[in-house]
Amino acid sequence: MDHSNHVRLAASDLTAATLEGATIYGADDHKVGKVDHVHGTGASGAAIIDVGGFLGIGAKPVSVPLSDLQFMRDENGDVHAVTAWTKDQLKDMPEHTHH
Repeated sequence: MDHSNHVRLAASDLTAATLEGATIYGADDHKVGKVDHVHGTGASGAAIIDVGGFLGIGAKPVSVPLSDLQFMRDENGDVHAVTAWTKDQLKDMPEHTHH
């Protein structure tokens, strides 16, 4: 996917309402997961990304700092993000658990 024409989100846009459900693209530009939910706001927050699985079953939630993700809107207004992490690297992260 060519992200060059997509508009990057400002730090003030990094909120749960905007980011939840966003597709995450990895270093190889393949889909690596979706944002399930967000802890905190702005650059100091963290996205909980569901990685792997099929149709939402068997996905592993991992926590990634929002600063590791470049969120943007495409020409349709849909939010997505690009990260330097690969799907395998994300799968190797510790599973995020709710406390």
